[in-house]
Amino acid sequence: MKKIILPSVFAAMVLCLCSLSSCVTKKKYNASQDWLGKLQKDSSMTHKQLDGCNEQVRTLTDQNGSLQKQISDVEGNLKDVSSKSSQAIAQSKMTIAEQAKRLKDLQDLIQSQKDVMNKLRKSIADALVNFKPDELSVNIKDGNVYVSLQEKLLFKSGSATVDPKGKEALGKLAQVLNNTPDINVDIEGHTDTVPIRKELFPDNWALSTARAVSIVRILTRDYGVDTHRITASGRGEFHPVANNDTPDGRAANRRTEIILSPNLTELYKLLQ
Repeated sequence: MKKIILPSVFAAMVLCLCSLSSCVTKKKYNASQDWLGKLQKDSSMTHKQLDGCNEQVRTLTDQNGSLQKQISDVEGNLKDVSSKSSQAIAQSKMTIAEQAKRLKDLQDLIQSQKDVMNKLRKSIADALVNFKPDELSVNIKDGNVYVSLQEKLLFKSGSATVDPKGKEALGKLAQVLNNTPDINVDIEGHTDTVPIRKELFPDNWALSTARAVSIVRILTRDYGVDTHRITASGRGEFHPVANNDTPDGRAANRRTEIILSPNLTELYKLLQ
């Protein structure tokens, strides 16, 4: 026997089915809306993060440009410093070379003067070879040639007049001096400590000076030594070479020294 569904029941069933269908759709819709909202929120956050990253990129790009400029400036400065350093080194090398040349020139000049003075000492010693050692001596001291002439060769006691034998010695010395024009000549008179008892000379200063002047006159007037290169001075008793307490010491102190020195003009030029 067939079941008969009443219209009211059918209607209720249809209404129930429709309600069920409507319920499922609304639930899915709400879920979709939630998911869509979440996506939109995530998208917004992503855009914000992307904007932040872009801003960082721009900042880093600006910083990189600034660093590149700084690097370029530093490289330029280094090149400038390197160039100046190279120039300074080159100038320093030139200065060292110039100083080395100047030092060599100075050493050569000093050695040349030493050679001249040694040759001069030998020439004078050869010229005066016939005189006794207790009458005169020829030595080099402090780069100068010292010709020391004792009183007994040149003068009588208390006198400033040169004896003939002393004049002979001065003549031989003058020959060497005239052949060596670049040598300066200083004549120094010396005495012992015994006071002078001559009216002509009030003290030993006067005697020593008068003796030096007498020798200058003989060298220049009699033997033609250039007056511009010769000087006379008296040193009295104040520069002894021996003890004045003994006869031999006093005799050694009564002397006339002829000091021959090289012309130092070229040396001074190098030193300046």
